[in-house]
Amino acid sequence: MSQLPFYLGAFVIVLGVLIVIHELGHYTAARLCGVKVLRFSVGFGPVLWQRCLGRDQTAWSVSALPLGGYVRMLDEREAPVDVAEQHRAFNRQTVGRRSFIVAAGPLANFSLAILLYWAVFMAGSQELLPILGGPPDDTPAAMAQLANGDQVRRVDGEAVATWSDLRWALLHKAVDQESADLEVMDERGLIVTRRLFLASAGEDGWEGDALERLGIRFYRPELPPVIGRVVADGPGEAAGLQPGDRVLEIDQKPIANWHDLVLIVRDSADIWLQLTIERDGELLTVDARPEGKTEQGRTLGKLGIAVADGEAIKRDLRTFVSYPPLDALFKAVEETWDKSVFSLVMLGKMLTGEVSLKNLSGPVTIADYAGQSARLGIDYYLKFMAMVSISLGVLNLLPIPVLDGGHLMYYLLEVVRRRPLSERAMEIGQRIGLSILFALMAFAFLNDINRLLGG
Repeated sequence: MSQLPFYLGAFVIVLGVLIVIHELGHYTAARLCGVKVLRFSVGFGPVLWQRCLGRDQTAWSVSALPLGGYVRMLDEREAPVDVAEQHRAFNRQTVGRRSFIVAAGPLANFSLAILLYWAVFMAGSQELLPILGGPPDDTPAAMAQLANGDQVRRVDGEAVATWSDLRWALLHKAVDQESADLEVMDERGLIVTRRLFLASAGEDGWEGDALERLGIRFYRPELPPVIGRVVADGPGEAAGLQPGDRVLEIDQKPIANWHDLVLIVRDSADIWLQLTIERDGELLTVDARPEGKTEQGRTLGKLGIAVADGEAIKRDLRTFVSYPPLDALFKAVEETWDKSVFSLVMLGKMLTGEVSLKNLSGPVTIADYAGQSARLGIDYYLKFMAMVSISLGVLNLLPIPVLDGGHLMYYLLEVVRRRPLSERAMEIGQRIGLSILFALMAFAFLNDINRLLGG
């Protein structure tokens, strides 16, 4: 509960920035086309704050319902317009100008994503190296003979420098490919190529972790189960554990490495465990009770102990990645394009049933991810904001009435028919569009509830 204000604050900042940028796109395009803007609103419903500014006395306002915003322009379809200002009405503009004004909102979101990626790529960030952990038996990674400690260098000939690069490359290729060739370097420095079959990534409608289904996990070093540090006043100290103790068994189950110890402790919150340890050549038995702590909706057991040599291993698994300004810009544009296309492909697969609607995320999940990324650092937070900005841009370009893409669809039909659609036709379209949006929102909220209940 103590994390709630932080997570909520991170979510509000993301939402506020993206709404303002989107509506500024519409506003700027309208002003460039000579259209009078009556209101610029962040949010819907009752107005909480308002100020009229500029020659046109545009009302800049913040409203009670923050899930969106709008720019209201002078329009004869909404209210009578003085003859002297009719040339500034939105409905009097050419199809090209109206299309430009409507498309400017999503384009502003894509531009923001490019700008954010550009800043992150130039500034640089600490990234995990693409080093693989041992895959579970009978997974595609195990069948491809990938092993613990293998570092991926290329995927189908494309260089991957970080774990994020690897994850994105595999997800991207799994959408339309049966397999991918991974060039890896093992712990002895030997370079080999392994063919990874990707079909299982999309099982169950792409629900859950697609890489986990492939058997792709991050590297887990084979650390010995030796305690390096004991937290003061923690359960480990209360049990009498000391730095240098080697844990041999927990409840008579052999412990081969530190990871084995972590798994048992994590799943034993507030449960007494019997530890057999070796200290200075002697075998001892101690009883310890891991303290239950809630993290991201799950209660995990914590003993308050840390592994020996953990920090040394951790440093070897990271690399600092940055790009010169021009290279960073090209990479930012490429990243935005790739993720936009991927989002469209996945939405298309949702319509055909290949991807489950359970992959839709509502505001609760987005708020959770906003808080998690903010805790990881400013670079992760900005990347998350860029990803949501891309999603917002893609969503608004869908040909659904009430969305920007729906209006663009109307204008395309107007060009083909050489006359606007009737008011009745657009009214029916609006109702259909609202129904679709409400259905999508209902699915997203339901998914949020299921994720909360399922931890």
